[in-house]
Order: sequence, then C-alpha cells, then structure tokens
Amino acid sequence: MVSGSPRSPRRQRRALYTADTFHRRRRMTVLLSRELRERFHRRSVPVRKGDTVRVLGGSYKGREERVARVDRRDYSITLDNVTLKTADEKMKPLGLRPGRLVITRLNLSDSWRRRALRIREEDVTPEERGEPAPEEGTVEPAPLAPEPATEPTTERPTDEAPSAAEAPDPSADAEAPAAAPTPRTRRKRSTPAPADAEESA
Repeated sequence: MVSGSPRSPRRQRRALYTADTFHRRRRMTVLLSRELRERFHRRSVPVRKGDTVRVLGGSYKGREERVARVDRRDYSITLDNVTLKTADEKMKPLGLRPGRLVITRLNLSDSWRRRALRIREEDVTPEERGEPAPEEGTVEPAPLAPEPATEPTTERPTDEAPSAAEAPDPSADAEAPAAAPTPRTRRKRSTPAPADAEESA
C-alpha cells in the first residue's frame, strides 16, 4: 500500500501503475536470508542485478539463481536458467514477483550500496564485489629473484687500438740479424762496331 493514499482498491491499483521510480524501487524489495539479516541487521533490501536469490514457490521452488534483470515497469524479476516453454516450443525468461524470492547473496560491487548497508570495506568478500575468486589448486608464481651483479670485464673491443703495454717491442726486431741484400748484376753495354770494319765487310 502506498503511504498516504486511501484504502480503496481502485486507488491502490492506480497508485501502483502511476508510481514514480522512487516508489517502484521500494516496491521491489526482497527479504533477506537469516544469515544476511544477522550480518546487515536489516529485514529486506531492494533487489538488483547480480544478487543471488532463492525461489520460494512454483515449479522452481528451492532453486538458487542469479538475478539477470529487474523490470520495475512490470514489477518482475528475471533469473538465470529460469525459463518457460511457450506454445511454439520456445523457451523464454520467466518473470517472478519479489514476494516469491529470498536473497541469499548480495551484490556489493557498488560503493553506494555498501554505504547504505553500513558495511566496512574489509568485510566485503571478492565474490560479493563481483571479482573472480582465486581457485584452490592454483599457486601464485613466486617473485623473480634479482639478477646477480656482474663484474666489469677487462676485455677490450676489437676496434680499440692496443695499449702501450701490449704494443710490440721494436727492440726485439732490432736484435734479430738483418737479411743481406741480394747483389745486383749489371748488364754490359754492347759497344758499336767501328765504321772501318763495316765498310770492309
């Protein structure tokens, strides 16, 4: 029943369909489970996408599923894997009323919702934040060890000229006996024959 309105059923239905977003959100509240009541000290909260709820009645009674969509226009809630078969053998999502559900796990990824519930950041689990929880079998990789410091090498690059200590000693070459130069042979010039001998011939 809308606060401040008459008790006439006709006016109640009219207020139901002409309600604004604020009142529609208040009408979409769902009861909390016993564990959540003790933790948050509240009886019910407005349901939102990402919450896990348990169905209290119908063919899916006792089933826990995640909320896929909250339709405030039709006051219906759609869950994952909760479908209805149509006449032409097709599956469509089944909308449920808030009164048939109980919240078993809240989606606390929104900081505004955490402040509204007055819960500390340390008390929020990774699953409630919407983060993937680490698997039990996986082992975190160990941090890499720092590389050992290498001492500077005394090798010089190939392009660098040799130092004075490593330069060849010229005195060592001077002590070695020098090879004797090979003598040159002179060719004798051919003297021209005298002119008298040519005439006589």
